[in-house]
Amino acid sequence: MPHPLVTPKDIADYQRDGVVLIKGLFKDHVDTLAAGIERNMTDPGPYGAENLKAGEGGRFFDDYCNWQRIPEFESVIRDSPAAEVAADLMGSQSVQLFHDHILVKEPGTSKPTPWHQDGPYYFVEGRQTVSFWSPLDPVQAASLRCVAGSHLWSRPVLPTRWLSEENFYPDADTYMPVPDPDAEGMEVREWHMEPGDAVAFHYSTLHGARGNETTQRRRAFSLRLVGDDARYVKRPGRTSPPFPGHEMQPGQKLREDWFPVLYTR
Repeated sequence: MPHPLVTPKDIADYQRDGVVLIKGLFKDHVDTLAAGIERNMTDPGPYGAENLKAGEGGRFFDDYCNWQRIPEFESVIRDSPAAEVAADLMGSQSVQLFHDHILVKEPGTSKPTPWHQDGPYYFVEGRQTVSFWSPLDPVQAASLRCVAGSHLWSRPVLPTRWLSEENFYPDADTYMPVPDPDAEGMEVREWHMEPGDAVAFHYSTLHGARGNETTQRRRAFSLRLVGDDARYVKRPGRTSPPFPGHEMQPGQKLREDWFPVLYTR
């Protein structure tokens, strides 16, 4: 039986569309995550980044791979139902942690998060992948937006650098140009969300987010997980996250001492 937060329709929708809303996934952990984000912003990790150009209003901060030094993140990753829900959505017997990620848009931040797929930035591939994006503040306009069915596209979307807008890898021929889903009439899913709700989406799902032109913060916690069939792949350049010194070879499962197993059926 799936976790009580997950219905058979959720699982079918996730497999078909690559995205589904899970209400209340982190609702019992919102305060803990908020404390973790404050700790993270006060003491950014090596990948912490400001994503606005000079003259752009507001603040757009993100950081990732901090669960080992931010105790609030580790406790939520291990104690929340996220891993079991991920197993249900992916149809996987086991779930490994890939990485955590926070994204904070302060009031008056008009810059949207660019359209992208996470998969091309990562050194992992598989059909059994899931990201959870969970706001810690009520969200209406500053929401995550996902293109339904894009996880099944035959070619990946070109990864770019958010600030400089340059290509992430030197070889762009492998990738399709970044589309404009609104102009091209694609089916975009987005929801009004309460703190602790979570959008679950596949690593190959095209997604972005609106700017935050409201008067309140938009803090979001993301959790990236993988299932049974996920394997290490070599990309044409430095991945994001890079995980230097991992020593994995193409085709291997992610090493469990770095990417712990969170759940096994």
